Amino acid sequence: MKIKQWLMISFFTVMLLPVVALYILYVSLSNLDEKQAFVEYVEMTTKMEEIESHLLNPKLYQLQPEEQFESVQALTNESIKITLYRSDGVVVFSSLPSVGSYGFSTINIEQVYRNLNDLQKNSRTYTLKKPVVGDDDVVGIFEISIAREDWVDGVTNRYMFLGVSFSIFMVLLYIIVVILLNRKLNRPLGYLQEQMTAFANGEKLSNQTKESNDEIGDLIKHFWEMKAQIEQTQDALAKQQKEKEFIVASLSHDLKTPLTVIRAYTEALQNGDTLSEQERLEYKDILFEKLEYMKRMLDDLTMYTALQSSKQRTELVEVEGEEYFDMLLSGYDEPCNRKGISLVVTQAVKKTYELDPKQMVRVVDNIMGNAIRHTEKGNRIWLAAISSDTQLPHWVFNEFCDDIEVWRKNGTVILIQNGGKGIPKEQLDKVFQPFYQAEGARNNGGSSGLGLSISKMLMEQQNGKIGIWSAEKEGTLLACWMKEGRE
Repeated sequence: MKIKQWLMISFFTVMLLPVVALYILYVSLSNLDEKQAFVEYVEMTTKMEEIESHLLNPKLYQLQPEEQFESVQALTNESIKITLYRSDGVVVFSSLPSVGSYGFSTINIEQVYRNLNDLQKNSRTYTLKKPVVGDDDVVGIFEISIAREDWVDGVTNRYMFLGVSFSIFMVLLYIIVVILLNRKLNRPLGYLQEQMTAFANGEKLSNQTKESNDEIGDLIKHFWEMKAQIEQTQDALAKQQKEKEFIVASLSHDLKTPLTVIRAYTEALQNGDTLSEQERLEYKDILFEKLEYMKRMLDDLTMYTALQSSKQRTELVEVEGEEYFDMLLSGYDEPCNRKGISLVVTQAVKKTYELDPKQMVRVVDNIMGNAIRHTEKGNRIWLAAISSDTQLPHWVFNEFCDDIEVWRKNGTVILIQNGGKGIPKEQLDKVFQPFYQAEGARNNGGSSGLGLSISKMLMEQQNGKIGIWSAEKEGTLLACWMKEGRE
């Protein structure tokens, strides 16, 4: 439940519960009062009847000495008060000091005759007035008042009980509200504060607790997501830092050899008065070769850095497949012939594609460059572009066919296969890592070691992928997959 809804319901409940509790207590006490009032009424009626039988003598309603009312005085006490009136309203006896002396004090006669034969009840007494008849005429009126002592004490106790019970209820309600607020707000906020402080100080965070379905739960969830993103970013930065350190170390190593060669041959040209013209030409060719290698290495490094930083954006355009791939796969006969390698080219593409033409040329150049460098004289290189509705060329090594059939599904592939000793299986996952190459190739100035890494990133930027298969003593096949367009 959301905190806003929970607070609204809690506030309404806290307002309503005291009223309900007070109402229940009041109703309970009212029911108890009714029962007590009925019992009291029966008791008072019985007492009134017992006293009434002693006050029916007409002689008691004449002015006479006080000693004549001793029997009536014996019926009174602190709770029972009796007053006798003559028919004309004169008080002949009263146990109430406020009424006055016997025979000399009178009250309003209308008040005397008011509420005759009616049992009157107020908050403190029961009162009964009845006339006394003698010789067929009213000779007097007696008034009996009995104090409701038990009732008054009961009411006091009950209201004290009501006050104490309501106070206890309010204290319990306050404690429950504090506990619920602590559980709903303070505890999760305190937990979140502890986790944020620990994360800020680089300390180990405690296990994640069960998240509630409210705003604080969402906040805790977002904190853990933010923590995961920050840690992922930190890991990526650490990885990039290691890559940079590795690149610097590898670049220093790779540049050291050609620089040493350049320096040695330059000094030989400067001081080589005994060099023949043929040797001078050979030295110059070597210098240009090493300089070209260094330029290619720096170009690859620039491209790799741009792709890593996401500043290099690939602009895809639609190309006609047959014409474009004819161009893309051409131009490799001369470098293969120069090394004594046979090249077989196959093209079976009829569709259109969205790609970056310039970058695709770089991808194929990188892969073909690796293939030519690692193919020995007298072996063969196969180069092909095959759409999804065309069978694989017959020259694909049988060991790779099933995997490639699954891998190339719904896409066109560029296949580059060369014969040779192949790549060990444990090294296949490393070939796309930057600067991963054999030490001998690095020393010979063959490549920068970034070509396959750049090719992989360029293919992924064009919504494609790249894969490699290799079998020892047979050769290696590298494939680039791209999404097909219309016919």
